Amino acid sequence: MGMENEFTVKKINDWKKAAEWLDKKMPCKKCFFLFGEMGVGKTTFVKAFCTYLKINTPTSSPTFSLVNVYESDNQKVFHLDLYRLKSFEEALDIGIEEYLYNIGNYCFIEWPQIIENIALPETVRIKISLLPDSSRKIVIL
Repeated sequence: MGMENEFTVKKINDWKKAAEWLDKKMPCKKCFFLFGEMGVGKTTFVKAFCTYLKINTPTSSPTFSLVNVYESDNQKVFHLDLYRLKSFEEALDIGIEEYLYNIGNYCFIEWPQIIENIALPETVRIKISLLPDSSRKIVIL
């Protein structure tokens, strides 16, 4: 894996640049699994991506709602946080397949480990990590 699959976020404005970088790198990809420790910036990244797509719906962490939907006139973004789910069956109960296989709309899933076995082959896995200088490293796995 080379540097071409990495992006460093040093300041708040870099999050939107990271979203643009990802969209240009993966122009036909719509489903993203986000990995990273609590508080590293997974939700911030989704918010930046929505801003990049010109979606004006307020974005927030779906930790308690499990699913947030952000919309513009021609685009939907599904944002899921599976942190609180205890089993694969719980993921099925919230209709995870409807979000995963909703072709044409973006889907960002935080804490996706519980549903890895039903991920589509084209799912993009992204790891966000905190660097010693408080910047973030975004890596396409």
